[in-house]
Amino acid sequence: MPRADFYLIAKPRFREEPLRLVCELARKAYDANHWTLVLARDAAQAEALDDLLWDMGDDAYIPHQIAGTDEEDELTPVLIAPPEFDTPLRPLVINLRDDAVQDGFERVLEVVPADESARGPLRERWTQYKSRGLEVNKHDM
Repeated sequence: MPRADFYLIAKPRFREEPLRLVCELARKAYDANHWTLVLARDAAQAEALDDLLWDMGDDAYIPHQIAGTDEEDELTPVLIAPPEFDTPLRPLVINLRDDAVQDGFERVLEVVPADESARGPLRERWTQYKSRGLEVNKHDM
């Protein structure tokens, strides 16, 4: 059964740089051998994530790239997709966009902002995923 995991930003380092949490999730996925698609909100966010994934410390190397920059997309464990690229879903999807991800994944990760006023769309997505029969979980990070 597909599932949706919501990660609530709580720790100060993630509050200051929410994309750091996305990098941590991508690193855990890569370490567990899960091929991951990150649905970036826009090209600027995709580039910021690309930069941060290069800057994970000396002991962490996460093979990644922005979709459409190279024909090797399907060979890259972590693929970052800006909205203008229609990229096939992977078993694990990290969703940074405003809409719920449609079918075609095993697990979707949603990052919930620390700012209470920005959480409305995520509550709506939680309800959407539940109504579609997904197992839904919450994690404080």
